[in-house]
Amino acid sequence: MLKTNKSWHKKWWGILLIIFAIFILALIVASGFYVFDVVQKIKSGEPANRNILSRSVIGGKQYSAEGNGNYWIGSAKPKVTIVEFADFACSYCKNSFSKIREISVKHKDDVKIIFRDYPMHEESLALAMAARCAGEQGLFWLMHDKLFQNQGAAKDQLIELAKQIGADTVKFSQCLDSDKYAAQIQKDYDAGEELGVTGTPTWFINGYRVKGDIPYEVFAGVVEELIREY
Repeated sequence: MLKTNKSWHKKWWGILLIIFAIFILALIVASGFYVFDVVQKIKSGEPANRNILSRSVIGGKQYSAEGNGNYWIGSAKPKVTIVEFADFACSYCKNSFSKIREISVKHKDDVKIIFRDYPMHEESLALAMAARCAGEQGLFWLMHDKLFQNQGAAKDQLIELAKQIGADTVKFSQCLDSDKYAAQIQKDYDAGEELGVTGTPTWFINGYRVKGDIPYEVFAGVVEELIREY
């Protein structure tokens, strides 16, 4: 008698394929519920049990954190506004900067990102000043990225970094020496303290405070969920 071939889904490799497909589908569904859960916790102020956001403390109160005179990137009419209090000498901020820049590019029509200074280290003030002095020449975000990419650069290396991004180094040096932005940086720091900032990075996502270096998948998922809810 001739043997009939088993249907593919009855063969060992077919069974494994089905199990794998079910596993992937379960991950996708779980991820969707996870991000939704994060968004609801941000809004409600429920503590972040299960380590819902890495190193984070979530507060349910909405704050007005945008301030004035700060550099921003993205949409002038955003669905999601992200205010970041950061320190150019902070290693966690360095870990975060590429994530937030990727989000700013991916969602440039829906997201506005505002940078505010919260200097916490001895060299932080000079670095914050360097970014703002570059900003005078329309180069804030290039210097922002350069400072994080070269974290640990000494004050006497800032001129070289300015040169690398195409700044007029004479004007840049004069700006640095003048300390003209010290008051604005202090204003940001004072505002941060009033808003409950105790470390960097601290984020205000549509006014809701979230602290810490957030994993990209979670951060991007929260932003996308808030865009959909808009």
